[in-house]
Amino acid sequence: MSTATTAGAREHARAQGGTVVECMPTVPADRLGDGLVWAETIPGGGYASRRLARGTALRLTDLYGDACVSVLLFNADEPWERLNVADTVKVLWQAYVGEGHLLLSDQGRALASVTAGALDRSDTFCGTSTLKANVDRYGDGSPHGPTPAGRELFTLAAAKHGLTRRDLPPSISFFQGVRVDADGRFRWLGSAGAGANVELRAEMPLIVLLVNVPHPLDPRPAYTSSAVQLRAWKSPPAAPGDHLWTRSPEGERALLNTADYLTARGLD
Repeated sequence: MSTATTAGAREHARAQGGTVVECMPTVPADRLGDGLVWAETIPGGGYASRRLARGTALRLTDLYGDACVSVLLFNADEPWERLNVADTVKVLWQAYVGEGHLLLSDQGRALASVTAGALDRSDTFCGTSTLKANVDRYGDGSPHGPTPAGRELFTLAAAKHGLTRRDLPPSISFFQGVRVDADGRFRWLGSAGAGANVELRAEMPLIVLLVNVPHPLDPRPAYTSSAVQLRAWKSPPAAPGDHLWTRSPEGERALLNTADYLTARGLD
C-alpha cells in the first residue's frame, strides 16, 4: 500500500487498527478486567508515564529477567514537590528499599509506599544512564536511537506533563540490585529474575515517570533490557492502623505530614 498520497497514507494508518503487540498500552485498561486503571508493557529501551490518583496501586513485573525500571514521582498538583532519594534513604535509615519503605519528597511527605517486593534488587545510589555514558559505551544514547539513555527517556516522559530536564531529580531503580562493599565500592547484584514483582501505592496524587533501560553498572557489553509489565488499580491509601504508620517514628511523621497536607487541600 503506497503512502505517497494523503489517501494512501490514511488507508495505511487505518489498516493498523486493531493491531496488538506485546509492548503497548491497553486502552482503556479496564478492558482487561480487575478494575485496572493502567495497563501497559514497556519494552527494553522504553518509557511510560501516567497521572495516578491517591491510593492507586501500581505493580511492575519483570517478564523475562532483564528489566531495570527507574522511577520518578511528582506531586501531581504541585510538581515542584518530587521524589527525593537522599531523604528517602536518610530519614528512614535504610538505603535498601523494600516492602514497607516510604518514598519521600523533600517536604517530608510520603509520595508513595512500597507494598511488596524490591528489597534485594533495588538501587538508590546510581540513578539511571546518561547520554554521555551511553555514547561512550554503546556509540549512541539518543532517545530514539538503538541504545537510549534513561535520562533522555525521562526527558521525553516529563515533557508529556509540562516538565523539563531541569525538573528531573535522581531516580530510584528496581529489579537490578546494588550493594555497597566494606570498602565503599558499589557491587552490582544483577537481576531479580523473570517474574519478579514490585508494588507501589500512591499516598498522594502523583505524576509517575518510568524508564526501562540497562542499569549503569551492568557489566554486559550488549545493551540488555527486557520488557516490564505495568498494572494499576484503585486501592485504599495508608491510614492510621496501617502497619506503615507504626513501623518507625520517622515513617509515622512522614505520613502525618502527608495527611495534614491532603486534609488542607480537601483531598483526605
